[in-house]
Amino acid sequence: MGGLLAQTSVRADAGGYRRLLDFAQAQVPGQRCWAVEGAGSYGAGLTSFLQAHSERVVEVSRPKRPPRRSGAKSDALDAVRAAREALTQDHPLAPRRRGDWEALRVLLATRRNACAAKISAINQLKALIVGAPEELRAELRGLATKRQITRCAGLRDRPSRSLEHRMTVRALRSTARRIRRLAAEAAGLRAELERLVAAVAPWLLELPGVGPISAAQVLVSWSHAGRLRSEAAFAALAGANPIPASSGQVTRHRLNRSGDRQLNRALHTIVVARLRDDPVTRGYAARRTVEGKSIRDIRRCFIGRVSRPRSTWSWVVTAR
Repeated sequence: MGGLLAQTSVRADAGGYRRLLDFAQAQVPGQRCWAVEGAGSYGAGLTSFLQAHSERVVEVSRPKRPPRRSGAKSDALDAVRAAREALTQDHPLAPRRRGDWEALRVLLATRRNACAAKISAINQLKALIVGAPEELRAELRGLATKRQITRCAGLRDRPSRSLEHRMTVRALRSTARRIRRLAAEAAGLRAELERLVAAVAPWLLELPGVGPISAAQVLVSWSHAGRLRSEAAFAALAGANPIPASSGQVTRHRLNRSGDRQLNRALHTIVVARLRDDPVTRGYAARRTVEGKSIRDIRRCFIGRVSRPRSTWSWVVTAR
């Protein structure tokens, strides 16, 4: 009924988890359900311990804060809010599986950060070229980005040049070499992801439009059979299901901008690749174009089709 029976605090280590389980068994004998906030981060240790002891665990998002700006806040209150949040959910979500899936997740996160750092370094290199002395700027301005990186990585500062020129050359060289290191790191992580995906779900890589990055993200978000109750749940997780926004005699839907945005991005990448290379998808796009759909509407419709497990590829994920 949402009433508070008892409370306790323990250390976030193996001994504390053991005391917490003993406390729960004493208060609630028989079957229990644990609501863990941040089951993949700060609550990962507790989640793994409870699952190892055959306890049912559900994951809850950050509990809703009181509407007042000065609402009370403490760990004990947050625990109560998390438990009551789980009680309000019709279909609570099980935590993601660890093991191979966690290995994919950490590699994806690391590669994503490496790519973001590479883009930031490229922007920095462009800014340095814009503000460089005229001789350097004239030499580098008309080149493509890859050639600019190659040229800047091989620059040498000559003692006969001015201090500004020599320091600009040093900054350009350092930035270009950093871009190369980050590109090599991202390529190595991509190769490792492809190897892991080929070991966990090799059939995904055989499907049109599905590369190792998209396949890894789908596996990480989907996690395991039974975590999502239906096709609609997977589409909602991906933010690919249209949201009813009808009023009166007006019937319409709006975009779902929530859900797992990385999964939504992976589905979008698959759809774009298929629209470019897959004849079946290009035929579907041609038919919808005749019906008056724009290319953006066609992409959204096809993302919804791809997100259904019985659709073109996702059924393979649930088959295992």
